[in-house]
This record gives sequence, structure tokens and C-alpha cells, in this order.
Amino acid sequence: MQLNLKKPIIFFDLETTGVDITRDRIVEISLIKVMPNGEEIEKTRRINPEMPIPAEATAVHHITDEMVAAEPKFRQVAKSLANEMLGCDFAGFNSNRFDIPMLDQEFQRAGVKFDFSKCRFIDVQTIFHKKEQRTLVAAYKFYCGKELVGAHGAQNDTRATLEVLKAQLDHYDDLPNDVDALAEFSRQNRNVDFMGRMIYNDDNKEVINFGKYKGRLVEEVLRKDPSYYDWIMKGDFAQNTKDCLTRIKLRLK
Repeated sequence: MQLNLKKPIIFFDLETTGVDITRDRIVEISLIKVMPNGEEIEKTRRINPEMPIPAEATAVHHITDEMVAAEPKFRQVAKSLANEMLGCDFAGFNSNRFDIPMLDQEFQRAGVKFDFSKCRFIDVQTIFHKKEQRTLVAAYKFYCGKELVGAHGAQNDTRATLEVLKAQLDHYDDLPNDVDALAEFSRQNRNVDFMGRMIYNDDNKEVINFGKYKGRLVEEVLRKDPSYYDWIMKGDFAQNTKDCLTRIKLRLK
């Protein structure tokens, strides 16, 4: 099924040095930019992460230090990548919980302010889990009837994700071919920040979603425990989480 698009959508996948958003780095990014007329622009680029790639990460994506030594650093390609992504929505597999936060953190680290606030995010994994409860390899076999050769390679995973979403739209009559509706269906929580450290409650108020203050209103915590803000700012949290908390703090003034 052809995607029903009002603006371009980027399917993308990241291979990284690990799964820690604040400490790990991107080693490969692959994207397929799908235009409203159905045209597809596909690109894959390896990145020098400026840190050693752990053996356990190489075992998954098969990218070694030697393979990225001569590749550009993320900060060298950040502006051109941001320009290419400008005005697009995004889709991926587990992208809401990992790839989007990781990409945002890399942009922030590179000093490139990319505004994700007007973007829609479709997480194909969430659709799959809500419908079938499987992995990408199983999803590809289930929906597309093919074996996913080269799994955990960014390019292969990105292409498979695009094919799976199209097949999901064909498979489920009640799954709308509309980016806004798919983004809503893909959402696990109404996150304030990408990592879901803060979420919106039923009254559209921000609440803490972890730790000792879980379930408490963010404004209430900031008023009663001013040191909490400093703890977050000095802690090992994604920059996006810190920025969101700062906006709430400034709003109180």
C-alpha cells in the first residue's frame, strides 16, 4: 500500500556504540526519505563515534573501529543532516524510545538545534507489538513473507521497517493510512521529553515518571524541592529531558 502523506516522512535506523542515550554514540545512520508522491531517497552513512566501539556492539552490527576511523564525526555532518530532515515526519522500529532520543542527543551535542516539536513519530515496533507482539525479524517474515537477511545492519533494518509498515497498512483494515493517526497509535505514553522521564496525565499536566517522585506533578516537585532541578541538571540525563524541565521551571516564574 502506498503511504498517504501530506509531507515527507523519514524512515531511519541507527547503529550505535551501545544503548545509553547520554554516553553512547552513533556509528551508522540509514534513512529512506519518502516523498508524498511516493518517491524514495535512500542514504546510508557511517560515523566516527570518537570513542571505541565495544565488542558486544560490534557483535550485533558488525561495525568495527577500523571501519569508521576515516569516516566523518557526527558534528561534521549534523547541519547537512538536519537540513535534509527539516519539515519531515519520522518513522522507525523502536524509534520513539531509542533512535529519536539518540538522534536528538547527538544534535544537541553537536550544537545543532533541531526542532522535533512539530514532527509526527510513527513507531512500527509499537504497531507490531500492539497487533502481534514480535521482533523486527519476525515482523518482516510475518507481514512481508520474507527472511530478513543482514538484520542489525542499519540499511537492511531501515528498508525492512518501511516494507513492514506498508504491509501492516495492507494487513489491518482498521489501521489508518494517515501519519497523524499512525503517530497517535504508535505512542506508548504522552511523553513530555523523548525518554519519558516526564509524561502528561489525563489533565494534560506534566508528571514525573520515575524515581521517588513518580506520579507527582512536575510543578509541585519543583516548588517543594528546588534541589530536584539541580540534581537533574547535574545528572546523567539526556539534554532533551533537561531542556523540558527547564521550560517548566521558567514557566513557574
